[in-house]
Amino acid sequence: MRDFLTVILGLCWSGAALASAAPVPAHEPVNAPERQLEDEVIYFVLPDRFENGDPRNDRGGLKGGPLVHGFDPAHKGFYHGGDLKGLTARLDYIQGMGVTAIWFAPIFKNKPVQGPAGDESAGYHGYWVTDFTSVDPHFGTNAEFKAFVEAAHARGMKVYMDIITNHTADVIDYAEGEATGYAYRSKGEYPYSRRGGPDGAVINPGFAGDDVAAAENWAKLTDPTWAYTPVVRSEERTVKVPAWLNDVTLYHNRGNSHWIGESSVYGDFSGLDDLATENPRVVDGMIAIFGAWIDTYKIDGFRIDTAKHVNPEFWQKFTPAMLDRARSNGINHFHIFGEIAYEEPTATLAAQVMAESGLPYALDMGFAKAAQLVVSGKASPRVMAEFLGQDAIYPGGAKTALGLPTFLGNHDFGRFSMFVRQMSGSDDEEELLSRVMLGHAMMFTLRGVPTVYYGDEQGFISDGNDQLARENMFPSKVAVYNDNNLIGTDATTADSNFDTAHPLYRLIGALAEARAASPALRRGLTSVRAFDHDGPGLLAVERHDPATGERVLLVYNTGATGISRNVEVSYSAVRVAPLLGQCPAELAAPGVARVTLPPFGFAACILETDH
Repeated sequence: MRDFLTVILGLCWSGAALASAAPVPAHEPVNAPERQLEDEVIYFVLPDRFENGDPRNDRGGLKGGPLVHGFDPAHKGFYHGGDLKGLTARLDYIQGMGVTAIWFAPIFKNKPVQGPAGDESAGYHGYWVTDFTSVDPHFGTNAEFKAFVEAAHARGMKVYMDIITNHTADVIDYAEGEATGYAYRSKGEYPYSRRGGPDGAVINPGFAGDDVAAAENWAKLTDPTWAYTPVVRSEERTVKVPAWLNDVTLYHNRGNSHWIGESSVYGDFSGLDDLATENPRVVDGMIAIFGAWIDTYKIDGFRIDTAKHVNPEFWQKFTPAMLDRARSNGINHFHIFGEIAYEEPTATLAAQVMAESGLPYALDMGFAKAAQLVVSGKASPRVMAEFLGQDAIYPGGAKTALGLPTFLGNHDFGRFSMFVRQMSGSDDEEELLSRVMLGHAMMFTLRGVPTVYYGDEQGFISDGNDQLARENMFPSKVAVYNDNNLIGTDATTADSNFDTAHPLYRLIGALAEARAASPALRRGLTSVRAFDHDGPGLLAVERHDPATGERVLLVYNTGATGISRNVEVSYSAVRVAPLLGQCPAELAAPGVARVTLPPFGFAACILETDH
């Protein structure tokens, strides 16, 4: 295996680049608050699955069995023991691959276990919040979170929190729920003014509708039985923090979303209690909660969960408030990006939600799908070329696309290597590794902020989405994880996987180093120069940074055979200099570079000018 890796690295990289593919040394501390968003390299991690720094908190201080405390390291859906101390202890490893910002799944206190009898799972992922002011005791303490942030900042690394405003843990039940299957009940069939439908008893007199944002209007919404009758068990009536979250009138109480139309915003997210984010009390409360995390810990950004399931007016108030709070703390480049989930190689939905809501950025779902299709050979490079051509539709145009976090796979959809294996139809390990390398090269060199999903740098592959894509970095006891053949290594997830010599770890470090050295790779606008459209093959892109004038030609071969092509470049270019991979020694003619790429190869070439 190692002999093959040497060959692959040699084919994809020039000799100088190969030498730089060794682990990147820890960077000297820099003024992280002044570093622009486009300059970041993000690492996304689930703290529970990363490193166990303190086994004493594995059960979160709770007595009883796994269905009480949620800890069962052999079960893929329960806590495994990772925590903030473990994450802090591994900062060398994370920074060693050129990462500048860490985004981690929510660390707020969660409901430890929920779900119907026989199908329970735990809040190890962090998205079932009961207390928005405290760190979940399975992960540590607020003091340990502060220590983690300070340790990251001392290295010049930023810290991004994953936050939720759409819902809380599943605490509210409905008296009619079991009989109805918790089906969604619409505003037309179940108006706020009547109990149980238009023919029901009059309730909430004087309420003028949920499109009237005035606090005095919402103060008239006092009876929550418009669609269902909310019920909360006595032991959970004060479980949510801050205390205002225990008021059931601040939730939509309309049953489960079916993910389209009205229910997408007003329905419970698979049973999770859906907050009425139109209510000014909820807006002000969420601004206070998350503003306090900025004030206290000086964090550098928010990834916003389920952003498209919240009404746009909420974001129009929340986002400016958070940016103002950050600036008042000296954080001038606070990164806010929303989760707008879809699985198509398009920018349309993300651009629409951003335009409606005022969210400055979104996770680039379209890029992930385009990369999966193109790198696997399932689609031609035309898919990526046409996707990049949509950058103009984002609010603010193509410049906005530079700040979108791009990714290849994640904790919800599954890992990139899994998609490549499935879509390519090949189980050849050598081919899979070379395709996965090509995907990472695209993510680091095309526009956007590259976001590495933890474990991808160790060849994790996953068996599916959700729980099946959330493997441990420390030795795992989950059988369905441990039977996977990881890419580029003989290890399994039963081993500790922090190998700084892993070929993907080395590749990511080299790509990050090249990106840091090139303004055009961080801030360059995109011109698609060439693409094959009837099968795998060439994609050629030129990126130009107007501020420095730097131009870079990027070429990728998504096919299993080598190619040599003449590619258009800017006529201002007079020389070519290698940045990554095999670049031509000189231009073939004014405005033309002849590029040669091995199977699944890539290159980045500086186009030098005389001015």
